[in-house]
Formats: sequence, structure tokens, C-alpha cells
Amino acid sequence: MSHLEQEIREQPEAIARLLDAEIGCARELAQAIRRRNPSFVYIAARGTSDHAAAYAQYLLGAVAGLPVALATPSLYTMARRPPRLNQALVVGISQSGHSPDIVAVVEEGRRQGALTLTITNNPESPLAAAADVTMPIHAGEERAVAATKTYTAQLAALALLAAALNDGEGLWRELKELPGHVARALEVEPEVAGRVERYRYMDHCVLIGRGYNYPTALEIALKLKELTYVIAESYSSADFLHGPIAIIDQGFPAILIAAGGMVYQDVLSLARELRTRGAELVVFSEQQEACDLAHTALRLPAGVPEWLSPMVAVVPGQLFAAALTRAKGYDLDAPRGLHKVTRTV
Repeated sequence: MSHLEQEIREQPEAIARLLDAEIGCARELAQAIRRRNPSFVYIAARGTSDHAAAYAQYLLGAVAGLPVALATPSLYTMARRPPRLNQALVVGISQSGHSPDIVAVVEEGRRQGALTLTITNNPESPLAAAADVTMPIHAGEERAVAATKTYTAQLAALALLAAALNDGEGLWRELKELPGHVARALEVEPEVAGRVERYRYMDHCVLIGRGYNYPTALEIALKLKELTYVIAESYSSADFLHGPIAIIDQGFPAILIAAGGMVYQDVLSLARELRTRGAELVVFSEQQEACDLAHTALRLPAGVPEWLSPMVAVVPGQLFAAALTRAKGYDLDAPRGLHKVTRTV
């Protein structure tokens, strides 16, 4: 078994470990945030971690009432014209904690007097040293180049912070059930293995989600690009209607994340339109009507709260990307031209 496949399977335990270890940190951080009362959250991240930041935009806005902006690190490292951050909660998210541009944003936030937080798998990293508070994600060593367990652990760390900021008993109860939901999502693996041969010669596709699962579309598209070399483009279902839908013709592969919740009907409506246009639909959903539209349906576990669904809905996408990599004959642990740690300035 590849490192990648093993790490996909480790996700329930990694998330459970994080939730157990960092609940105290999350509560203390929430108290510090309340004392400082920041006007907004400002997040610096790259790659997979940037998709975790996109999740935070939805999560912290909806659950904690905090507007979230994504940083432009080149303003710090190249233009050297950083914006005002003294009223922000500045967050750096990175698996390795070694990218200089992310470190620069957090360092500048701290210099300006902002409260700074790092979410990383490496609490001994330069990024952790730059922040006031570090929340380790406890994912363990990730040996595969493509991130899986560190991504879902980053999402879980953000969910833990959101629950602490909201401090509602219902959110805490739902969060405790998360590792079990992720474990159930892994049960689709045999179904993926039986269906993936159909897509062995796929060289392009679109990934579509919305709301909390727009970041899921971003992340699955990245996994397909870096592992299978498929040209995979990601869109929200709303943005896809503003022009990109014109690319759809007979047999064009479209992968939709149609988890239940506030945006479900919107994604379902688009799925119906794409089916009318002849698209080859792959649908991740727990809803029967959405699965009935698909050429390939991969069922999500039922009963997952919408705010936690990205940690569950991404799992079939990870499994699909891994199985397709095998079907195409590529190395799951050594994508061409990539390295585990990428340092950008």
C-alpha cells in the first residue's frame, strides 16, 4: 500500500487526536479573541492550506460572525507594502510551517500588534515561532507528497476554533461525532475502485461545489492535478453559470459535491442542467435524487452537519484521485516535479 493510501485511511484517528489534544488551546484562544475583539480574520496560506483558509471564510463567518480575508503575501515579501493589520486576527496555515511568504505575513501582523495564530503540523517550524499562539494539528508524519490527513486536520482545527468561539453545546456534540463520520466516508473505497476504470483516459474535468464545499471542489481538483495530471478546474456552482458552463458538451466529465444543506438545491439544479447538456456526471452526495442523476454516484454518510461536511465530502475525492492514479499507472507517492515542502516568497 502506498503512503498516500495509508494516510487517507488514518484521517479518523488523526482528527480524533487533534480534537482531544487541542480543545483547551481552542478555548483559551477563543477567550483571547474575545478580549481583543478583532474586526476581521486575515489568513495566509498556500496550496492545500489555502483551501482550508477558504473553508474558514464560510465557517468563521457563519458560526462566529467574523469576516475573513485571504492574504496577498507578495505585498509583504516583494512589494513590501503591508496593509494595516492591527485590528485583525492574523492566521498562518501551513503543513510544514516553512514557507517564507506565510511566515512574513504572520511576523508583520505580530509587529503591528495583531493577535497571531499558526495552524501547522510542525510546532517547531519558523511559522510557529512567528505567532503568539500555535495550534498543532497532530496529524503525524505525512510522507506522501499529496496532502490528505493534514488537510482534514487543518479543517478540524478551524472547526474546533469555531466551536470554541460560538460555545454552543450543539456544536460541541456534533464535533465529537466527526471522526466517526470520516470513518464511514472511507467505506466507499471499494465502490471507487470498481468505478474508476471508466475514467482511466480522462484528461480534463470540472469540480463543482458551493458554500462550505466549494473548498472541497478546490481540494479535489488539486489532488487530481498533482496525482493524475488531469486538467481539473474548480468552480462554485454559482460562478460556473457565469460563463464556464459553455465548455460542457457530450461526455464532458463534471464532478459535483452535492452534500445536503443550504446550497444543496442550487447544486442539484445545476446537476440537472449539466445532465441535459450531456455531461458525464460524478456526484458525491447522500441525497438519492442527486445520486440518481449521476453516471457514477459515490454516497456520502447521512446525518453529517453541514458545517463539518467538508471533512467528510473530501474523502471520496481523495480515494477517487488515488484510484485513478493507480489506473493510469502513476506513482501515488512521487508526483512528477513536486516536493513535499514548497517554499515561496
